[in-house]
Amino acid sequence: MDKLNITAALPEILLLVAACAVLLVDVFVKQADGEETKIDRLAIALLLLPAAATVWQIGSPAQVAFGGMYVADGLAHVLKLVSYLSVAATLVYARGYAIDRGMHRGELYALALFALLGQMIMISAGNLLVVYLGLELMSLSLYALAALRRDHAVSTEAAIKYFVLGALASGFLLYGMSMLYGGTGTLDLDRIAASMSGRTPANTTVIVFGVVFIVSGLAFKFGAVPFHMWVPDVYQGTPTVATLLIASAPKIATFAIAFRMLAEALPSVAVDWQQMLLVLSVLSMIVGNLVAIAQSNLKRMLAYSTIAQVGFVLLGMLSGVVGGSTDGMADAWSASMFYVVTYVLTTLGTFGVILLVARKGHEAEDIDDLKGLSKRAPGLAFVMLLLMFSLAGIPPTVGFYAKLAVLQSVVEAGMTWLAILAVLVSLIGAFYYLRIVKTVYFDEPLDAGPIAAAPGARAVMAVNGALILLLGLVPGPLMTLCLGAVRQAFGI
Repeated sequence: MDKLNITAALPEILLLVAACAVLLVDVFVKQADGEETKIDRLAIALLLLPAAATVWQIGSPAQVAFGGMYVADGLAHVLKLVSYLSVAATLVYARGYAIDRGMHRGELYALALFALLGQMIMISAGNLLVVYLGLELMSLSLYALAALRRDHAVSTEAAIKYFVLGALASGFLLYGMSMLYGGTGTLDLDRIAASMSGRTPANTTVIVFGVVFIVSGLAFKFGAVPFHMWVPDVYQGTPTVATLLIASAPKIATFAIAFRMLAEALPSVAVDWQQMLLVLSVLSMIVGNLVAIAQSNLKRMLAYSTIAQVGFVLLGMLSGVVGGSTDGMADAWSASMFYVVTYVLTTLGTFGVILLVARKGHEAEDIDDLKGLSKRAPGLAFVMLLLMFSLAGIPPTVGFYAKLAVLQSVVEAGMTWLAILAVLVSLIGAFYYLRIVKTVYFDEPLDAGPIAAAPGARAVMAVNGALILLLGLVPGPLMTLCLGAVRQAFGI
């Protein structure tokens, strides 16, 4: 029983109870005719329970549970708090959208919580089986969310593509994990690291072969080129609320399992996975930025933008290895973590604007739907400007500092040519981000009607925009928090 240490997994337990409660309340609590259900507010309120448990754990030494299969450290706490924030903001933004499209039902909110539970398990995984358990729980919930509009042919097609390619990615990861198990004889990440530290290069062949499949599976989940084919179709085809749930918090969970498996378990073969990440990063930045220019569909453009942004995340991850030495991994991975966290905040706001601009019978999916937004909703237009500036890396928004932190890490690793390439492709990306700003502020609106957004959604959007600006002006505390979390995870 001492090895169980159930209190370490208290946030996950509370979230599981919350998700089940949402399902039961939706079934047994009947609403009067014409009365809107408040199931979304219940889901958001119940999110406070695991959030409070996570906050309670902050500051304590790293804990393990279930015989070392679960890890509760600083990295897990920070990433989980960002995940709670992401899902809660999504549910606030989505209320009006879901009501207008008949999706305001318990399954939407229960699936969102179950997906979050899978992400939390991934973030705290200390064992390959736990990684896969969390991955499948998250993935299956997101597949169902993508197909939630059963009467919508495009949405169903996107869900099928997402399911098929997602299953392929899971298979890649599982095969790579089996290779690690075959080569080391253990599923525990810390034991894999210990087993690898004393091996000669001749004995690492099967491990490197497994790493190829693991990196490929992670690239699928990140949406990196050439494993990106699902991203544009899924972003465009799924309901926007599902798109936001797919585009935001899962990136945090994917970063977490990349950290657990590559940085913690496999630093001894870092030179090998560094080369793989290098190719993925360069291809993602080039293809993502170039193809995004040609898009007229806003969600599809943001999909290619995501691919390009993932390239920057991978830059931070690969720059911790210098000449075979992994001494700089803490600084490099903390820069990458900072980038992921700020990217999620930006994604929340961007898709939140799309959700608020959409109305019953009309999806705000084309860039032209944002024409003249400054005349219809000046506040939303200003937030959109901040968001586009952040994605483009323009000061004083947080995106500028996030890119700067990653580029500094790359330069310190001696890969100056890579930093120059990243800056050049970012200049290309600035074109389509600034095109959105031009559309919002200088084009005449196609629809002169006001935007009916709930006060709660407007308040969350205002906070979202303020964070983008405030973290750009004062990035130090968040950067310090990320560095401290990564250092604790490394045991430094």
